[in-house]
Amino acid sequence: MRNLRPLILAVVIAAGFYFYTSRSEQPTFKPANTWFGNSGKLELTEAAGPTELDPEEQVNVNVYKKGIPSVVNIKSRAVSYNFFYGLVPEEGQGTGFILDKEGHILTNYHVIANAQQIEVTLYNRKTVKAELIGGDRQHDLAVIKINVPNLVPVTLGDSRNIQVGQKVFAIGNPFGLSGTMTRGIVSSIRSVQGPSGASIDEAIQTDAAINPGNSGGPLLNSKAEVIGINSMIFTGGAEQSAGIGFAIPINTAKAVLNDLVTFGRVRRPTLGIRPLPIGPELADQMGLAQDYGVLIMQVIPGGAAERAGLKGGTQRALLGNTPIMIGGDLIVAIEGEDVEDMQDLSRLMNKYKAGDTVTVTIYRGKRKMDVKVTLGEAREQRA
Repeated sequence: MRNLRPLILAVVIAAGFYFYTSRSEQPTFKPANTWFGNSGKLELTEAAGPTELDPEEQVNVNVYKKGIPSVVNIKSRAVSYNFFYGLVPEEGQGTGFILDKEGHILTNYHVIANAQQIEVTLYNRKTVKAELIGGDRQHDLAVIKINVPNLVPVTLGDSRNIQVGQKVFAIGNPFGLSGTMTRGIVSSIRSVQGPSGASIDEAIQTDAAINPGNSGGPLLNSKAEVIGINSMIFTGGAEQSAGIGFAIPINTAKAVLNDLVTFGRVRRPTLGIRPLPIGPELADQMGLAQDYGVLIMQVIPGGAAERAGLKGGTQRALLGNTPIMIGGDLIVAIEGEDVEDMQDLSRLMNKYKAGDTVTVTIYRGKRKMDVKVTLGEAREQRA
């Protein structure tokens, strides 16, 4: 009996081990591409329907939809001379926008300057040849023309009452990426020096991203009205936007569009005078009635000032080593706006065109007078 005990104990242990292992739960393995805890089907959370735009987004979309059919891509081809390689073809790129159904397009002068060939690509990707109608280097404006039916012109706004802080939108072809819209605000209104070196008065500064290729494109308000022509960027040393761009006010363009289309150039207005800017010190030395303004040293024979009866200087004098004529009329205002220096005179002249009649306020000695002057056409660099 004693010999059977180890055998019985071994049998009991073996039976217990078998019972335990056979009754234990076997591990369950699931495919790697299913989630634990679900039926094996991928469950996604989807929107109930089309996402509604908030009011601000809706304005963005509306401006783009209204503006984009009128915006074009412009490519200009020219030939330059290189000392080592001879004649070298050059290609420029910019933007423009359609003014009327006849196919007139406004852009920057520097986009098409010296071009032998101009191509326009419409928003529907159709490419056509364009001809130059007129250019104004000083204002950096040009009008080209295409012959295409069913064009969609822009709506021109008014740049007189632009407010710093209002939203603006730029549509163009930055780096050749056609149909690009960016958004920002009017950052400031200031005078800046244009590509030609001439001053652009009341230029619209904006933080809307403007890059190479945007030149000549429209700057629009929230009603999709064109209030400016994108022209320049401040790069901070890099050839890309630094958040400071400038647009020519659309009213500046409106003032010269007729001339550009009709004559191919701007008939820039002039008073027909040789002017001398006056400051307090000079006014005191001459005994003038006001300590600011522009003194008429000479009226140009046959010019606007002479025809209106304005008087030039009658006495010779020296200003330093420079001979001048004194004793003429002192211009202090045009159409009620003060003329304190030559910059004011130039700015005011840019508001008018040759043939316009303006009221010029002068002092003749101590006597203040208003004189009607019909502006002439500038043939030389005179005021």
